[in-house]
Amino acid sequence: MSTAVVTVNRGLFRGLNLRQKTLLIIGSTSLLLLAIVISSVFLEGESLQTDFGSKNLAPSLEHPFGTDWMGRDMFIRTLEGLGLSILVGGFASTISTVLTVILGLLSSAGRSADAFVSWLVDLFLSIPHLLLIILISIGMGGGATGVIIGVALTHWPSLTRVVRAEIKQLKTQEYIHISRNLGRSKWWIATKHILPHLVPQILLGTILMFPHAILHEASVTFLGFGLSPHEPAIGIILSESMRYLSAGYWWLAFFPGLSLLIVVLAFDIIGENLGKLMNPKNAHE
Repeated sequence: MSTAVVTVNRGLFRGLNLRQKTLLIIGSTSLLLLAIVISSVFLEGESLQTDFGSKNLAPSLEHPFGTDWMGRDMFIRTLEGLGLSILVGGFASTISTVLTVILGLLSSAGRSADAFVSWLVDLFLSIPHLLLIILISIGMGGGATGVIIGVALTHWPSLTRVVRAEIKQLKTQEYIHISRNLGRSKWWIATKHILPHLVPQILLGTILMFPHAILHEASVTFLGFGLSPHEPAIGIILSESMRYLSAGYWWLAFFPGLSLLIVVLAFDIIGENLGKLMNPKNAHE
């Protein structure tokens, strides 16, 4: 019976065209990430509950990810940490996108503005991300606010470079020259002609920025310069687990680390499939 079900499912999947398969992958992966965020919101505070009678338990049906040295359920802690990382990455990516749009439109204002944006992009790209995030985070007082600002102010240059290149190509189009000859202002051309064409690039770039933001947030927190120790962040969980790995409590680092990797890959899958969906060659397949 199970074989028949598998055969039917495969037949249904084969019946889908490329666009439908892509939408199905995007939808299912997005639902997984949404479920993690919603679960973390409803479980808020549960990770602080301690039970010293159940400390350092190996993974089991009752505790799928085991428990830590204070008897806290690692599955609940991991879910809360992933939800927190996604929210931090979301805020940071949104701020970075806003900066990208502002600087991208500024680069279309003229040669001087374009040269300034190009210089600013090269300046930020020349400084290692992690070092700059740490400096900004410390300067902003640390915590979630410091990490969000630090990640946001370091992840816009790559997307801005892509947007700037797209703008330079758009400015050579004939309808841009016609609008300029008709007396349209640079601001009108930027908002009416250029910005609508940049929406797909910006949307895709923002989603692909998520995994980088999440990993950098976890890295900074792991090093002790990010979120405060009482937060159930993945970086803090991994940092604390390092002291217990030599005692054989491998699950304290394995499951949180694997879960973080799955979330990062999920965002990559969404971004990759959105890129296929936006590709004109695949639009009617």
